[in-house]
Amino acid sequence: MTNPNLDNVLVLIPARMASTRLPGKPLADICGQPMIVQVALRAREAEIGRVVVAVDDQEVFDVVAKAGFEVIMTRKDHQSGSDRIYEALLKADPEGRAEFIVNVQGDLPTIEPETVRASLRPLQDPAVDIATLTIAIDDEADKTAPHIVKIVGAPLSETRMRALYFTRATAPYGEGPLYHHIGLYAYRRAALERFVSLGPSTLEKRESLEQLRALEAGMRIDVEIVDTVPLGVDTPADLEKARRILSAQSK
Repeated sequence: MTNPNLDNVLVLIPARMASTRLPGKPLADICGQPMIVQVALRAREAEIGRVVVAVDDQEVFDVVAKAGFEVIMTRKDHQSGSDRIYEALLKADPEGRAEFIVNVQGDLPTIEPETVRASLRPLQDPAVDIATLTIAIDDEADKTAPHIVKIVGAPLSETRMRALYFTRATAPYGEGPLYHHIGLYAYRRAALERFVSLGPSTLEKRESLEQLRALEAGMRIDVEIVDTVPLGVDTPADLEKARRILSAQSK
């Protein structure tokens, strides 16, 4: 089985205009560039393969194209992010050249290129279907916060674990580190195809965590442990923070 390389990796960046907390989020200005363009720049800097932005709005399409990035239009009515990614995959790569798909969310303008690269490492093991990222939780409040998704995993090395469960609860019980799930995924193409063919699962619906569908179906998810949590921009306060971060980096 082949490993990820520049020729068989496709980075897909979904961008939705509908956001209740930050309307028009993809076009929000960050240091002179729309947020979605900043994300695409970080993905390009990772240098892991072809980068394509998947949008559901003509204005965003035009902005991304003008910035020189490949962009495709997707439907507005997808039930999940993975469904949107799969539609984008079929449109961007109908010939099936891409064997590995990296899903970088369109609201991560400050993500480090090394973090994007890290998502692919677990897929070097042919037994792994899906790869994702995590970081040890330091903040005590985060350990009990339901919006912080925790990974219960079996350690494989100092930097990797096999995911056994994802939960909004505080888990696992007892002494030891807790891990915050970072929602950036890398899929084998066949795994993504299988995943979207499955209906929502019992635990997925109970926890409101889509990745549990894969685990319930017996798919293997391995997790790379990284050093930093990328800033997800969901509110005006997040947007201001992203502006400060990128402004400081440009000086």
